[in-house]
Formats: sequence, C-alpha cells, structure tokens
Amino acid sequence: MTQANRQHPGGNNVVSFPPRRKAAKPPILRLSPEYDGIELLYANDHHPDKLFSLKVLAWARLANGDTVAMVPWLKEPVTAMALADPLNGRWEGYRLPGSDYLFVNAPEHKVKEMDAALSFFGKPQPGEQAIQEIPDTIGTHAVFSDDDFHTISLMEVVSWKLFADGTLSAMVAQENDPVETPILPGAECLTTAQSLPAFRYFFQHGIANKLKERDPEALAAVAILAKS
Repeated sequence: MTQANRQHPGGNNVVSFPPRRKAAKPPILRLSPEYDGIELLYANDHHPDKLFSLKVLAWARLANGDTVAMVPWLKEPVTAMALADPLNGRWEGYRLPGSDYLFVNAPEHKVKEMDAALSFFGKPQPGEQAIQEIPDTIGTHAVFSDDDFHTISLMEVVSWKLFADGTLSAMVAQENDPVETPILPGAECLTTAQSLPAFRYFFQHGIANKLKERDPEALAAVAILAKS
C-alpha cells in the first residue's frame, strides 16, 4: 500500500470522478491478469488529503457486463467499487504508474480481451468447477492466526482460482512429500486459503514484508483489524 498526494499524479490530466456505485456482487465470468502495473486509488476519512494506491490483481468481466478491477482486500478479493475499510475507505479511480494518466473505466484493450475470451470459451456452465486459474503477480500474502493474533503466519498466494459460480479463491501451497518445485498455478499442493480455519486477511507484499520484519506500525494496524 502506498500513499499518493491528491495533487499527484494528475498534472493536466486530472479528471472528475463519477459518483460511486453501491457495492454489488454479480458473479465473475472471466479474468485477465494485470501485467502493466496499473494501480487502484482509494481514499479514507482518516487521511482526507491523501490518496492511497493498491496494485490491481486482475480485470474481471462480471455477469452484468461490467469490466472492473479486482484487488485482494482484507478477507476477500473485491471489485474496485466494493472496496471499503474500517476508516470508510473508498475507490477513487485508477492510475498508470510513472505517468499523469488517471482514469475510471477499464482499459479498452482489457475490455476487448474479455469480449474475445468469452466468445471463444463461452460463459461458465452450471456443474463446472474451476474454470480459470491465474498467477498472483502482485505479491499477495494470506495471514493466518489461530490464537486471536497473538501469533501470526504468512503464506504467499501462488494463484487465484475462478469457479463456475463466479467466486474467486486464493491458492496457497501446503507442505507435501515429495516437495513440488517450482510451485505453479494448478499444482497439486495448492489449497484454498479461505477454506483454512486460521485464515484471517490478505495483504499485498509491502505490508506483508513489514509484518515479517515485525514493523511496529504494521503490527499495530493488524491489532486494530483483529479487534474490528
């Protein structure tokens, strides 16, 4: 998670953002990983003069026809419009890092890619299980604790699996014998993070690394989440 001043990026390309929609949850039909580093921008009430950024995991075509960004957020992957946090966090738009380009709609090339993919593969049919699995390209970690956050463990998310019912699950590696290396999407040792009893939250790599280093601010933030 990084911070961005409201006046930057922007330059002469700052746009007015449309009213935010209610957080709806239509099923996901198809995913396209984000490989160009596009970030989601959000604000919260605690820092009204700042924008924060998260790397976009993927673009999703929803059953209602929308193409939207997906990010791992607290306990589940969510669309940009559904993003919320304990400080009333809310989506503000997208940005292309290294430039002044801000925008609110999915990139045209991603929309066309989704159109072509659904034309080729068709829509998911009832009875199908996993229909797509994409790699995690943003360093997502799953946080686990079975003692009310007195101790925590972190596991890297290897991939994200899309099921025919439109739900998206994070896949983490379980220890197995023999050890399977490298661990790639589709590996037999992968299991759904959200199905494990001790699963608590998702964090991108910046926060995860701070937790591994026992950074006081990161630990304090987790403590606040544990009480919420």
